[in-house]
Amino acid sequence: MKQETMKAVALFKYLPIDDPESLLDLEIEKPTATGKDVLVKVKAISVNPVDVKVRSPKTKNESTPKVLGWDVAGVVEQVGADCTLFSPGDEVYYAGSITRAGGNSEYHLVDERIVGSKPATLDFAQAAALPLTSITAWEGLFDRLGVSASKDDNADKTILIIGAAGGVGSIATQLAKYAGLTVIGTASRPESAEWAKGQGADYVINHFEALLPQLQAAGFDQVDFVLCLNSTEKHWKSMAEVIAPQGKICSIVETDELLDLTLLKNKSVTFVWELMFTRPMFQTADMIEQHNLLNEVARLVDEGVIRTTTTDKLEPINAANLRKAHAMLETGRTVGKVVLERF
Repeated sequence: MKQETMKAVALFKYLPIDDPESLLDLEIEKPTATGKDVLVKVKAISVNPVDVKVRSPKTKNESTPKVLGWDVAGVVEQVGADCTLFSPGDEVYYAGSITRAGGNSEYHLVDERIVGSKPATLDFAQAAALPLTSITAWEGLFDRLGVSASKDDNADKTILIIGAAGGVGSIATQLAKYAGLTVIGTASRPESAEWAKGQGADYVINHFEALLPQLQAAGFDQVDFVLCLNSTEKHWKSMAEVIAPQGKICSIVETDELLDLTLLKNKSVTFVWELMFTRPMFQTADMIEQHNLLNEVARLVDEGVIRTTTTDKLEPINAANLRKAHAMLETGRTVGKVVLERF
């Protein structure tokens, strides 16, 4: 029996994005769902900084096609024997796992425990902008920083979101406002500052300038929480300076430099990392929390509390358009999310 194939965009070599071989249009084997996996017919995808990082130039080559892509919206085509959450025909959205093939393909296998039901009020392209950033923002705020879900608890509390106009920052701002926090976002350009305000930021300051004087000018001597989404080492001393005693700092950006943790000691400050791939990567016992939070985000979207952050849309899904999307992210000047739809 002949093996079915599918379209995919993949790489063999890690090359600069202007090289036509950096991402290629290929035909690869169509997978089959087993166990807790669902097979999803991909309708739309989104591009994130992780795609650019994984694809960036390296000396190694791949012997088999490496498919990137960790934001998908689509329709369940097939379910594994152990699946209980979804059935064929269900519309879903998810980010997937960094340790498995990505979703830049016509069909994609993913563990159902990290998949959510697509927001009913969004089309596939709008939904594809949300999973990775929503999981990161939700886990960063509620799991890592320990922000209370009760608005009453947060009435007098403040959060500084460094990099508020990006994909994660846009959702984090909306979720933090929903939780009742006063949100101070950072942005470096007029258009990104305007975008951050549009997501709900109460104040916007410039992360290329000293943070404390800008906070003080806005009426704040300190903040209760910091969510760092941009250059941890560059902002480390500033974060230590502005965080309140017994406050909490969370970053999603790894650093090549050693961080001086003693800067946090006198204030008894908590520092924590957030990586939204941790649960699927280590198959943690609470993996299903990503299913739950994506469903909760979908509910908030359908109730008009959370808005999609799609800003650019490319069609169809192919290597040329994905190279274009990667190049857009590499400028460091994108706001919101770049989405591609339809193979």
